[in-house]
Amino acid sequence: MDNIIFGPVPSRRLGRSLGVNNIPPKICSYGCVYCQIGVSIRIQSRREVFYNPEEVLAQARQAVDKLKKENEHIDYISIVPDGEPLLDKNLGKLIAGLKQLGYPVAVISNATLLWDQEAAADLASADLVSLKVDAVTEEIWRRVDKPHKDLNLSKILNGILSFAAHYQGILYTETMLVKDRNDKPEEIQKIAQFVGQVGPHTAYIGVPTRPPAEDIEPADPQAINFAYQEFKKYLDSVELLTGTDPGDFGASRNPIEEILAITSVHPMSFDALDKFLLKHNIPWARILDLVEQGELIETDFHGKKFYLRKIKKK
Repeated sequence: MDNIIFGPVPSRRLGRSLGVNNIPPKICSYGCVYCQIGVSIRIQSRREVFYNPEEVLAQARQAVDKLKKENEHIDYISIVPDGEPLLDKNLGKLIAGLKQLGYPVAVISNATLLWDQEAAADLASADLVSLKVDAVTEEIWRRVDKPHKDLNLSKILNGILSFAAHYQGILYTETMLVKDRNDKPEEIQKIAQFVGQVGPHTAYIGVPTRPPAEDIEPADPQAINFAYQEFKKYLDSVELLTGTDPGDFGASRNPIEEILAITSVHPMSFDALDKFLLKHNIPWARILDLVEQGELIETDFHGKKFYLRKIKKK
């Protein structure tokens, strides 16, 4: 059960959140071309038990206690794993237990299983939910998100609408725009109309800003601006997620262990990692050692250097 709890990690949506990684790497219902964690090791649509929720909660409680002693601020406990959190049959139990730690719980989901009533009920117990809406056209959806063969786009979209109609917490949507995949005006207009029906508190429009799973490029500024203007026709609150992380990471454990935990789910830019190392008085030689040992991967993306944990297949 390595790397289950990580952070706090800075988020443009959640402030500083303590992360919970409830899915082993990298099991997901999608194989998104832009995924920052890399290529999916196993793509599935069936829910199952991965970890004992009591053991996960014990680690979370230990991390929270440590952060409180060090006066580290937390805005959310966020379930944002290496794969899709709704695949975890214990998600509802996990959310209930995390809430008892005294912080609101957020879940970042790709929404693929919201047609399943049990999965939707589990997710509805979270205080904040963010749902992925990258496409509403079948062919484009398959090119961008690369879903499991048993998934049905119409069922997913209807599941999102049904969930949004009954959900009592804070709801966000996120749309990732990829050049020559889902950035054409016709598809953007359709996505904007659908997200308008969902009616989230805020609709986020993003582009890949960290090293992606496949050789793709972010949408051009013109497409991003077009998307923003289209979304604003239907929604009051629309924001762009086109920058990199704020860089103010916290540590709930040994700093080197924390770097490995964070980079397994959240690639760190050179600047963010440099700031973290200075804060904890760690020389860059330690990072170079981790790269040489194969624990960390150093990569470039659009002129910026990033560090991420190497995924080890079991």
